[in-house]
Amino acid sequence: QVQLVESGGGSVQAGGSLRLTCRKTSHSVTNYAMGWFRQVPGKEREGVAGIAIRGGTTSIADYAESVKGRFTISQNDAEYTLYLNMNSLKPEDTGLYYCAARVGLVADVLRPDEYDNWGQGTQVTVSS
Repeated sequence: QVQLVESGGGSVQAGGSLRLTCRKTSHSVTNYAMGWFRQVPGKEREGVAGIAIRGGTTSIADYAESVKGRFTISQNDAEYTLYLNMNSLKPEDTGLYYCAARVGLVADVLRPDEYDNWGQGTQVTVSS
């Protein structure tokens, strides 16, 4: 089991930037997946960005079409930290953002049901 703690959410105006951080408990596995997901009331949780790590280094990174070119996911394996840099934020980016992790390989890093470890979420609010 991996414990995850998100931070970095907040309120910004459209066009602004935020950086989300997810700190995870240490682990010895070298193959795992991690992702950022968001949810708004009345809608299903959706994948925003995800990475697959093999041998301790990122092998795959994928993004939702709506955030490509604006968001960047990265991880610092030595510090057990996952980041999401969000630029050119839009009001539709508003939501509760979750960090998720799964030991082993996944078929789709953006599918919520691939993951079995979740953080508590951090709120992002973008005003127009």
